[in-house]
Amino acid sequence: MFQVLKFGGSSVANATNMSRVLDIVGEAASKGRVVLICSAIKGCTDELITLSELARKQQKNMMVMSFAEAETAAIEFAEKVRDVKARHLDIIRRLFTGTERKEAEEECHALFADMSSAPAEEMVTYGEVFSSRILARKLACDGVKSKWLDSCKLVIKDHKELTYSNIKTAVGFHPEVQVFVAAGFIASTYKGERTTLGRGGSDLSASIYAAALRAGSLQIWTDVPGIMTANPKDVPAAETIPQISYRAALDMASNGAKVLYAPSIEPAMEAGIAISIRNTFEPDNPGTIVGNVSLKGWAGVTGMEKDGEAKLCLVAEDAQNGEAACERVANCLFKAGIKALTCSSDGLNVYATLNPSVKTQALAAIHREFFENAPQSVLNLYLAGYGAVGKAFVKMLAKRGKEIASKNGKILRLVGLANSSRFIIDPKGIDPAKAAQRLEEGQSGDFEKNAQRLEGGQGGDFVKAVIEQAPRHSIFLDLTNSESIYKSFEDLLRSGLNIITSNRRSIAVPYVEYASMMATAAENGCFVRYETTVGNALPLLEGISRSANAGEEILSIEAVVSCTLNQILSSYARYPGSFAETVKKAQEQGLTEADVRQDLAGKDALRKLLILAREVGVPLEEEDVEIIPAVPKELMDLPMEEFYERLEALEPEFEAAEKAAARSQCRQRFLATLEKDSSKPLGYKATIAVQNVSRRHPAFRILGTENAIIIRSAYHPYPLVIQGAGEGARMAAGSIMNEILS
Repeated sequence: MFQVLKFGGSSVANATNMSRVLDIVGEAASKGRVVLICSAIKGCTDELITLSELARKQQKNMMVMSFAEAETAAIEFAEKVRDVKARHLDIIRRLFTGTERKEAEEECHALFADMSSAPAEEMVTYGEVFSSRILARKLACDGVKSKWLDSCKLVIKDHKELTYSNIKTAVGFHPEVQVFVAAGFIASTYKGERTTLGRGGSDLSASIYAAALRAGSLQIWTDVPGIMTANPKDVPAAETIPQISYRAALDMASNGAKVLYAPSIEPAMEAGIAISIRNTFEPDNPGTIVGNVSLKGWAGVTGMEKDGEAKLCLVAEDAQNGEAACERVANCLFKAGIKALTCSSDGLNVYATLNPSVKTQALAAIHREFFENAPQSVLNLYLAGYGAVGKAFVKMLAKRGKEIASKNGKILRLVGLANSSRFIIDPKGIDPAKAAQRLEEGQSGDFEKNAQRLEGGQGGDFVKAVIEQAPRHSIFLDLTNSESIYKSFEDLLRSGLNIITSNRRSIAVPYVEYASMMATAAENGCFVRYETTVGNALPLLEGISRSANAGEEILSIEAVVSCTLNQILSSYARYPGSFAETVKKAQEQGLTEADVRQDLAGKDALRKLLILAREVGVPLEEEDVEIIPAVPKELMDLPMEEFYERLEALEPEFEAAEKAAARSQCRQRFLATLEKDSSKPLGYKATIAVQNVSRRHPAFRILGTENAIIIRSAYHPYPLVIQGAGEGARMAAGSIMNEILS
């Protein structure tokens, strides 16, 4: 069975390197018959392209050139031919002696004479002929039964069947030959004209010969130790990939990896022949095997420049969560100070485009994120609140836990879980996939009661047990709607636990308690994070705190943060039905508090405004906020049935208000506003009310459960607007996951 060995230009660049090639071929020949495919010596193809262009230019301009110009062009051409020939003659003089050297030199002169007189477009096809003839002659001189094969006669471009037949026939005529030597890269057309297989085509030549002969092995010998996770010239930390699938190797080659010529994979893959990528200068290195293998995870990251952009590709071996992968790529680039112009996924690979000037830095950043293993750390999670958000978080943990551990170096271990009636704590960890079952097997106990100074029997056991058992730097997740669980926060912080909460009731507390909570966190080296308390997954608090921490004077904050009221108002404006019917529909859809009047009274918006204000450094309290409810106050204490009856009776007023807004080309929005006002004790005026906003207002176009925040500062002429979906358990869970990993 044949072995096909292909050697690249750097492997045959000089006599020393050719001697290495001959040693490798000799060892292979001791195990079976060999086909040696050879590239042109390093740099030769580029030199021949230059010669071809000179010849073409001479032929085109011959009729208009003066004698002196023609003579100068001929001299330039001859000098370049002499330079290329000299490199080959130097190799010959080092490899051969005596009569053998003389014969090799004569053959070299004859080949260069043929090349010089060939049509300009065919000159580039001679580089591989030069090098392969030298190697074939050297093998013969060393007593190896060898034969040179003319690839221009055997390989017919774009005619696989004829090519395979030619190769099998040519080899079949010589059963005595141990090593066949053939030029790579070159071929002929069906009409018999000399041509090439494209830059890098020697790899394709080797794959064609291997497939035609049903070779037992196909080895591509180059100057790197196999296919690597990135180009080592760009990323010094790049490592060899031991195994890679045909498809992933093709994707890497197609997107900039230069170790393997992309079209060369198909013939080998069709024939089921594994491709071994080896290093001529480290022959004992096993390199990379490309084959029909089923692998998991990421293969490598490649990059190339095209159409004025750098195009990067993160290649995967198996199906990936494209959205999560894109987000991770964008985040790691952002941390490196690089902005991706685009980022997308096809469900396998991730593609990013960016400015070419930052290509190398981007490759290094992505490689660090996905391939440079960081030591894994364990984060113990104690989760209170197994409602919609809690269940979405646990489901996400079950689905992405292993991926997070491998990519972020953080093992997220769910150790404690509690709902309003039961809890479980297991130091060994709770399988997220079995969380509901384990919780049913847990102890009875209501974490609400824990807030009463951790007393009262079983009710206080969950938080009490967390404080007693949890290692420092564990994370307590408050995903409840509890009015009082925050009273346990300082005890948790003093025990060294970090806190992440989506429960706005835990943060919109009297300012003195909020300040004490934050001071306790700072004193104990812990954090309290609560981005999801306002805007769900939107970075509203981050946007405000960045501006405030940078010393900017915040002039105003306008926030549409009540998903319920925005849904009601936008639906009332767009769809048939009275205001009362619209409110009732929102309640039936589960978009409101259990008592919808809490939303209509602005209670939810009030909590969010308090949190927003505190990010600016304004110690706002409930009594500092002027609230005008969306419905008259006198309706708030009525029985629910009577409430809806009275609300229906007010329909003419709601209809008139909506029509007045429409006539003014405005829309009604429930706005929570904090505005600079030196006449107020805190320096700011705070209001919550339904307001008409014009077309120019950023809140004009938000619909449904969307949220928006508009921040105006003294240093910027235009406001900062953050807008997006403000509702959804899965999005909240994703934001909480980001807070854990940040």
